[in-house]
Amino acid sequence: MPLYEHVFIARQDLSNAQAEGLIEHFGSILSDNGGKLVDSEYWGVKTMAYKINKNRKGHYSFLKTDAPAPAVQEMERLMRLHDDVMRVMTIKVDEHDEGPSVQMQKKEERDNRRERR
Repeated sequence: MPLYEHVFIARQDLSNAQAEGLIEHFGSILSDNGGKLVDSEYWGVKTMAYKINKNRKGHYSFLKTDAPAPAVQEMERLMRLHDDVMRVMTIKVDEHDEGPSVQMQKKEERDNRRERR
């Protein structure tokens, strides 16, 4: 099956638990349609470059999936209809990178710099 990576931004007024619950919700939609959620990361609340729906910040989430195209299309359709999701981006990849994503690596590097001081 094809491999995909998804990033979606949820509204800033959600709690962290609700934002992480969206990951589980969309993962279950994939599994119901014959795909599977390989890995997921919750990146936290980040400031956006410009306002989206009058929001300056949003909960960012990253999903790695192994699913057929109809399952991904159904998940994207439901993401766009969901009131809490502001933006969705899906990219087809040849293979998933091992370990944490670049966003999570940057956070770890910042933590290491603080320890040295």
